Amino acid sequence: MTKRRFAPLATAVVFSCLSLQLVAGEMNTYAVDKSNLSIAKSLSGKAGDPANGRKLAINRKKGNCLACHTLPIPEQSFHGQIGPPLTGIGARYELAQLRLRVVDPKIINPNSIMPAFFKNSGFVRPIKKFEGKSILNAQEIEDVIAYLSTLK
Repeated sequence: MTKRRFAPLATAVVFSCLSLQLVAGEMNTYAVDKSNLSIAKSLSGKAGDPANGRKLAINRKKGNCLACHTLPIPEQSFHGQIGPPLTGIGARYELAQLRLRVVDPKIINPNSIMPAFFKNSGFVRPIKKFEGKSILNAQEIEDVIAYLSTLK
């Protein structure tokens, strides 16, 4: 092969790497406590809003917890049966443990089918408009786990 054939490929690879670094740099960093399977610090630096978290859990284009889980939200129909019911989850897990489960459940169970809600890279064939984006932002994660922590 000639140099000409490699030039566009090399340019694309370099551009892709730079793009990933910029997008990854926008994500907040967090430390996982592997002994407790948790993320201790708030991703946004603020407490979550349980009322907004409930709205996100219902929202079929955001949290969409109802797709897989049963929640104590009787006004919504078609609760999922794939994941465990979330009623009582706030009594079973601390806020920091809930945070890891929503941020990236695959850290706890690599075979989990639950998506990582705070991850923006490493996906296979994402839809173009979702490339480099997480499902929820840092404050939305905090809001969802604030709501989940009320389910006692």
